[in-house]
Amino acid sequence: MRARLQRADGVGIAVVAGWAAAAILFRELTIVPRAYVGICAAAHPPLVCVVRQAVLWAQYERWFGMAALLLGVVGFAFARRSLGVAALAVGIVATVNYNGTEGIIGASLGLWAWLEAATTKGETHHARQ
Repeated sequence: MRARLQRADGVGIAVVAGWAAAAILFRELTIVPRAYVGICAAAHPPLVCVVRQAVLWAQYERWFGMAALLLGVVGFAFARRSLGVAALAVGIVATVNYNGTEGIIGASLGLWAWLEAATTKGETHHARQ
C-alpha cells in the first residue's frame, strides 16, 4: 500500500522541520560560541543563559534521547500519526544535542509509526504484522 499525504502530514512535516531548525539555530547561536561561557558566567547574565543551561543539562542527562525513544516506542505500538511526528521531531532535536543513540532509534520508530498510520487508515492490517 502507498501512503497518501493528507493535510495532517503537511502539518507534521512543518512541525518536524520547525523543531529541527529551532534546535540547530539555538545550538549554533548560544551553545557553540565560546563567548557565551563568559556572558553566562557574569554576575547578571541574560535570560537566554537560563535556557542555555537547561538545554545543556538535559543534553548531559540524556533527556532528549530518552524522550524521543519513549515517544517512538509508544507511537510505534499504537501507530499514531501525532506520536510519530513528535518522536521524529524530538529525535532530531536529540541528535542535534548529542543524544543520538536513543534519538535516532526514537526518530526511526516515530517515522515508522507515522507511515503506518498513513497507510492503514481504516484497515486492521498493520505493516509490522
